[in-house]
Amino acid sequence: MFKDADIVLGAHVSHQFATTYATGEGIWSGLVSVQYFFHGKAAHAAARPWEGRSALDAVSLMNAGWEFRREHLRLQQRSHYIVLNGGDQPNVVPSEAAVWYYFRELDYPHIKELYELGNTMAQAATMMTGTTVDHKLVGSAWPPFFNKVIAEAQQKNIEAVGMPKWSEADQTLARALQKEIAAKVEGLKEKVEPLSEPVKNPVGGGSDDVGDISWNVPMVYLMYPANIPNLPGHSWANGVAMATPLAHKGSTAGAKVQAMTALDFLLQPELVTQAWGYFRDVQTKEIHYQTFLSAEDKPAIEMNKEKMEKFVPQLKKFYYDPTRYKTYLEQLGIQYPTVKAQL
Repeated sequence: MFKDADIVLGAHVSHQFATTYATGEGIWSGLVSVQYFFHGKAAHAAARPWEGRSALDAVSLMNAGWEFRREHLRLQQRSHYIVLNGGDQPNVVPSEAAVWYYFRELDYPHIKELYELGNTMAQAATMMTGTTVDHKLVGSAWPPFFNKVIAEAQQKNIEAVGMPKWSEADQTLARALQKEIAAKVEGLKEKVEPLSEPVKNPVGGGSDDVGDISWNVPMVYLMYPANIPNLPGHSWANGVAMATPLAHKGSTAGAKVQAMTALDFLLQPELVTQAWGYFRDVQTKEIHYQTFLSAEDKPAIEMNKEKMEKFVPQLKKFYYDPTRYKTYLEQLGIQYPTVKAQL
């Protein structure tokens, strides 16, 4: 897909205005996303439970086994799961059950090791319960590794554009939200982050499939300041700023940096050559990309189908109409900023 690309400029919403290179701040992990489907035998849970084989028991035992093993895994690993299917009703021994795992680590060998360990635990659970199991690799991501040459060029543009000029209304919203969720109350950041050396001992954290891109073509990932600091992530609080002037200012600043960086590399071809030199001679000198996906793995396009069918029609009434309103907040009838009255 990227064989004809010179470089890739990625971007992600953040509370800061920054870029990184190599492993950066050390807060990225790679992952495999795996669903395990256990198959048992249904029976009346009160009248003839001995004739049943509980797929839910297998899920529970796999999860219990993973929790015991977690103590003996590397500190850098992150693993979490949810039960997708726990049966139909209590008086029926569940013949089908499923659990969904994320296995995260800092590099391909350790991710693969966790994946294989998860498969082993799933198989062990079937042996204890008289059930069977199959699994589906839903997705995967390599830990990102970003390009130093591009990051250095991008950093100059970040500093040239500078942090947006926040209004008192912007700061009021930020401080109010931080207080509401009991986070550190410090408002919005006023200064851009300097380009720093990559940390020597990454601790890991979230994952992103841009990691796979970064191991196939020189890439950076701009963090642009369109959100509020000290939020938990993947939470209602992280969505508060999205329709506000705060987000518009940060997104505009980020777009300027992306455009300026693209022009740098279009007008100075030697930068492209240098970026590929770093990619070949430093990043991939000893580590070479190999995907976790096999030819049999299929895109999980069926996921969230029911939710999309339910909620998309309901969301249509909230679509922004720029022909009638200057801002989305005006359309919603929200005064900016709307915060709780101080008692």
